[in-house]
Parts: sequence; structure tokens; C-alpha cells
Amino acid sequence: MPEGRDDPALSATEELALARLALDEGDLHHAAGHLAGALARAPTLPEVHETLARLAAVGGGGGLDLFPINHHTFVGAVVARAHLLAAAGRPAEGLELLAAATGYAPGTEWAGVPWVIAPELAERLDAEHIARVLMQVCAALPDPVPRVGRGALAPYLTLARNAITVRPEHGLLLGAASALARRLGEVTLAIRWATRGVRSQPSKMGEVWLGYAYRSAGRTREALAALGRAVALDPDDLAIYADIAGTLAESGRLDEALEWTERALARDPSFDCAVHTAHRLRHLRDGDLAHLVALADFVRDHPDDSHEHGDLAQCCRGRPWLGQLTPAGGPLLDALRQAVADDDNGLGSAVRLPAVAPPSAVRTATSVAPGLRIEVAGTPEPDPREPRRASTRRLWHYADSVPTPALPAPSAAAVERIGQVAHPAWPHPPAAYDAAVGLAGLDVADLLGLLVHPPAAPANALGRLLAAQDPSVWVRGVQVWACLGLLHHRTDEPWADSTRRRVLVDLIWGVEDWVTEAALFALVTAAWVDPAVRSDVARVVAERLADAAAVARTRPVPIAVSLAHLALAAPALDPATAALATELLGDPPPRLPRPRNPLRRFWRRLTAARRRP
Repeated sequence: MPEGRDDPALSATEELALARLALDEGDLHHAAGHLAGALARAPTLPEVHETLARLAAVGGGGGLDLFPINHHTFVGAVVARAHLLAAAGRPAEGLELLAAATGYAPGTEWAGVPWVIAPELAERLDAEHIARVLMQVCAALPDPVPRVGRGALAPYLTLARNAITVRPEHGLLLGAASALARRLGEVTLAIRWATRGVRSQPSKMGEVWLGYAYRSAGRTREALAALGRAVALDPDDLAIYADIAGTLAESGRLDEALEWTERALARDPSFDCAVHTAHRLRHLRDGDLAHLVALADFVRDHPDDSHEHGDLAQCCRGRPWLGQLTPAGGPLLDALRQAVADDDNGLGSAVRLPAVAPPSAVRTATSVAPGLRIEVAGTPEPDPREPRRASTRRLWHYADSVPTPALPAPSAAAVERIGQVAHPAWPHPPAAYDAAVGLAGLDVADLLGLLVHPPAAPANALGRLLAAQDPSVWVRGVQVWACLGLLHHRTDEPWADSTRRRVLVDLIWGVEDWVTEAALFALVTAAWVDPAVRSDVARVVAERLADAAAVARTRPVPIAVSLAHLALAAPALDPATAALATELLGDPPPRLPRPRNPLRRFWRRLTAARRRP
């Protein structure tokens, strides 16, 4: 249900006023359009429903003809039709449309109207129909629904209560109601309804609903017992095997969990739920990246899975380069963050560096905190201002220790495009690759220009958060996505001699900079999405990391730790390079690497915002 409106958004009051004016003039179609707009913005406002009733009274067919359903119907028109259907004595159809609107925007109180929560509705409708509507609503909701979003869904829970009062022993209704109650945090009620459901009408789904309710309550033993009974009722439903495995894993019984996934895979090696769960649990057991890469390969080769899975994203979440970029470190960035926190543009502050900092770091610091004085103690060898290998694309010019971009600024179209996709977190590397397809139309000059002329952060919640906490994160994010855009350049060219590979490899051997990390991440991402390039990328990663390690023996390499994390995120990495990466990190990589304080809380906010639907 796309918005389907080209005019600027009006408030509900404005839409209602225009609807009444059009209605007084007999212009029913314009009145209907404005009423749909008012309903979309204030679906429970009594005055809107009063005006809708006036429109129905004068419109043909009770006003239904004014709100037809097609493939591009505005959600407000869908809701208007739902209310008119209920008024015309067809509440079952109207309830289905409200559930569809809830699926489109679960945070809006579409069903918070008298006719939905009235006990009479439950008496009029068939119990199975109500159950199907509740299941339709549940399918659009996370489990559990965040507390802030539960109020909008409360009318459906009232409907469930009313229906169960009328038909207290209907197994399907009790199970569907339990699923809704569980999602809305009413776990005790969910257990009670599901228990009554399986007692009244024993069924596989009833036991599954009961198992989920117990699991939400933290009652693992009862949950496993219920799910076990579901398997006994239908041994061929392999999704339950995966549910049991997930429940066992959550309680720390990983070996038993893996046994259940193996049982499912023995029956069907390609069953998606079991494959996803098995790879996630194997990775949880031994930390081997190969399990996640194999899962990504399975997802790519099976695009028509029965439903969306979050196992790969769950394993990559919060991990350097698998689910987010790494925060930049060093005294210059510490001083920049302090200047931002003090809101003083660095006035009167100075930071003394043992060597030249990455040019992107210097440019970010001087643009955000122009009062910050940067003093460089010397220029150790090898000179960090020089590329690590001969480069055909020089991104920076230096005047002593001060870098300036060597490339022209990107076009306005490129700036707009990057602002639409750049973000410091992503579900997993293949998802980042897919999200960057919107940059495919930009030419190489624009993408390179974005690397050294990153636009300002957007004027939205993300931009404000970054500006208040760490402006460098936005710059690094722009560079990451620009390099992912390069990965989409001329994809018809064979990889070995392609422009995209040549440019990215050139960038990783340039001046030690954040760009190095961004370009290497793009190559690592290429290896995730294309098995044919893995050996080549692994070789490039190994060479670049070996060079960083060699330089680090004579002087600091600010990007060395990030390069180590990148190496450990690369498919098909050889054991020697993995060991070198671990050595550069200083200790074994943690199971869920997290940024160091004080940025840990900041990154949790960023990744949570990314996950929010």
C-alpha cells in the first residue's frame, strides 16, 4: 500500500477541513481523497469518522465506490473502505483490510475504533475468521513488539479477548490469540490461552504456540516438552526441529541443539530453516567464519526460501566489518571527540602526534574543529604520506603535514545518492553489497571524489547523533559506501581485469588512510558475494596485511587493527594470515567484538536504529 500521493503532507485537521469543504460542494471524489489523508494521519479521530459517515450517506453504494482497492491504493483509502464495509454490515471484510493496514504500518492504531473492540463483533464473526486475522497481524510483528509500539495493537488483543469469551474452547482461536498476546508482552496470558487451546483441541500448531509462550517466559523445560509433542504429532515439519535447536542453544545446550539440526538436515539437506540454524550454531560453537560464508552462499543460491531468516545478520551484528565499520582510534580522534563533546570547536586545544595521521582523519578534524592545533613530532620511515605501492590515482597532496584533496569534488547527484545509502552499520556484507546497487550509476570520478570530499552528514536523526558523538563515523561511512559503489562499476567486466578491481586494489595500496580500509572492505565484500574471486581477494588481503605488519615494526600504523579485523572477515583466508591478524589485534578476537568505551553506547544506539523496522 504505497502512499500514492504527490502533494505535500497536510495535517489531519487540514485534510478534514478540505474534505468537508469538498463535501459541501458536492465534490465527493475530492472529499474522499482528503478523508483518506485524514485517516492516514489520525485514524481514531472521531471527527474524521463522522465526516466519513456523511460521505457514505450521500455517496453511491454506501461510499464504497469512492475507495476502490487496486495495486497502488493509499493506506488511508484502505482504512476508509474498511470502516465503510463494517458500516455496511460486512465487518469481516473490513477487519481484513485493517489487518492489512497494520501489516503496512504496525505502529499506527488503525484498529482503535469502537466497532473493532465492541463485544458484538466477536459474536458476529466466525471464530476461525478472527483467528486468521490475528495470525495476519502477528505475521507483520516482531516478537516481542517493542513496548512503545504495543498500544497501537491493543485493539486486536481486545478483539481476541472478546472472541475467546464467546468461544472459549476454539483451539485455533486460542492459539492465534496466544501468539498475539506473546508479542505484546502478555506472556502469562499467552501461556494460559495456549494451554487451554491444546487441552481443547490437541494439534501440532497448538503445541508450537504453547512452546513459544513458555520460551518467552523463560520456561525452557516446558517449551521443549511442548515442541517435542509437536514433533511427535508431525515428524515431517522440520521447522519445529529448528525451533527446538534454537531453544536449546539459547539455554546453552549447544551440542543437543546441533543434534536437532542434523536430524532435520538428514531428512532434507536443503530445508532452509535447518540450514540457517545449523550454520549459525556451528559458528557459535567454533567461531569459524566459513560457516557464515557457507550460509551466505546458501542464501544466494536459494533466493526463494519460504521466509526471511535473520541468522546471518544475528551472527554479524556489531562485529567489525561484518556488521559495522570500526571506529577510528588515535589521539587525533580522541581530541576531535572531546572538542565535539565540549562544543568548542577545539579552541585553544592542541594534539601532538608522533607521526602524520591518516589524511582523512586530519581533514575531518580540521573541518569539524578548526580551532584544534595539530602538531606532528616528525616523519618516521617509511613516510606515511607516500603510497605503499606505485599508484595511478593519487587522492591527496601534501604541504608538509597538511593534506588537501587531489581530486575534484563529486557532482551534486553523487552527493545526493550517497546521502541516501551511507550508514555505519549493515546486516552483513552481502546485504551491504545489495544496498549499494543504488550507486551503480555513478562514474568512477564521482565515487573517487566522494572519498576525499565527503558531504556533510544528513539533517536527520542519524546525522544529528553522529555530529554530537563522533563526526568521523559519517566520513568513514561515506568512504565505505563509495567503495561499495565502485564494486558495482561495470560488473559485466571479468573480475581479473576489471575496472572495479583495478581501482580498488590501487586504493588499498595508496597512502595509509581510512580509504585503505574502505577499499579493502569492498574487496572482502566481493569475496562474500562471488566465490570465484575469493582466492584472489584472500591473496590481496594477505599481502596488504603483511605490509602493514612490516611497517608496524618501525612506526605506528593507525589502520593496522582495522586491517586485521578486515582480514578476519575475509572468506578463504589462509591460516598464516589469520594468525598474523590475531597477533596484530593483541589477543584472540572476541566472539562479539565491540568498540571500546566511551563509544560503546553510541554504537549500540546506531545499530539499534539500523535494525528498527
